[in-house]
Amino acid sequence: MPSPEILKRFIAMVEANTHVEAIEEFYAPHASMQENESPPRTGRDALVANERKVLSRARSLSSECVHPVFVNGDQVVIRWIFKFEGHDGTSTRLDELAYQRWENDRIVEEKFFYDPRQVKPRG
Repeated sequence: MPSPEILKRFIAMVEANTHVEAIEEFYAPHASMQENESPPRTGRDALVANERKVLSRARSLSSECVHPVFVNGDQVVIRWIFKFEGHDGTSTRLDELAYQRWENDRIVEEKFFYDPRQVKPRG
């Protein structure tokens, strides 16, 4: 189970838009991430590479945790709102739930739930 202090640090890093660093610090080497029903990405190195790829498509990003955060033992649910501005001036707002399984102070499994229609950029 993540300690409240660890969870607070994780959320603060994401809200500071240091997503890659948050993955490097808080995800286990064998961690997985899954978008809705897509196949999961596995391994922290793969997660970091994918995050860098996603971030390279954005000119700017704002990340907000919507409280409360739900914690039940090793299970954590966080609601995030991400606002991306593309290099072409388009914007995307993504409202998602992240369902995480922690082992001690590391995330080992995470699945994101969101409406994929949100991913279409708006002019």
